[in-house]
Amino acid sequence: MTDLSGKVAVATSSSRGIGSAIVQRYAWLGASVVIAYSTDEDGALHTLEEVEAAGGRGIVVRADVASPAGLDALYATAVDTFGRLDIVVANAGEEVADRPVAEVTEEQFDRLFAVNAKGAFFALQKAARLVSDGGRLIYVGSGTTTGPRPGTGLYSSSKRVAEHLVRVLAMELSPRNVTVNTILPAVALGAGVPTGAAAGGGFHHTARFPPLGGRGDGPEDVADAAEYLAGELAGRVSGQSLVVSGGAPR
Repeated sequence: MTDLSGKVAVATSSSRGIGSAIVQRYAWLGASVVIAYSTDEDGALHTLEEVEAAGGRGIVVRADVASPAGLDALYATAVDTFGRLDIVVANAGEEVADRPVAEVTEEQFDRLFAVNAKGAFFALQKAARLVSDGGRLIYVGSGTTTGPRPGTGLYSSSKRVAEHLVRVLAMELSPRNVTVNTILPAVALGAGVPTGAAAGGGFHHTARFPPLGGRGDGPEDVADAAEYLAGELAGRVSGQSLVVSGGAPR
């Protein structure tokens, strides 16, 4: 079993869904966790309750990932509280589902790129400065970036930016033995674009070619990947994208 005892982990947007599953998993494996949220305070507090009920240790911090200053405050709180920073999961993201490119507004573009591109970029950049040698940086992207699908142009292009950054950052941080990787969930039940996608949208491929077990992957399946990438077994894995799709076509 992965042992994260003595480690400190931060996950952005971890009040629900994938982020919540990841911080709960890390806490169960022994890490102290920072549960970051933007608007869903109740969800963040519930996640903390789950962490503490399982014997883990954590705190809740409100952070706007679209603001570099907000990220500075988040990481400073983590270090001030627990004394170090070992694992950072850049999970925050906003979505616009089933929106043809011709219908995208400037306001939608600005918001998604502020969170999904700028927010993820600075979340990883600032974490790179503070993470301990031998640490782990993980970006939760989107399986929509692996191939063109109608209705996902804005969302997938905004998520692709940090996916490329991961590969560059992996090379730059290799002298410190810090690994940097991406998780690409395909269809995460209860999280991501498919949650709000209208019937008949760009996700019909999952119905035509069902993944393993005939279901989409849940947050716990993504947490499995996050556990692997945070542990010792992935010490030589860096600059990679791990697709969690159950074998469904990408």
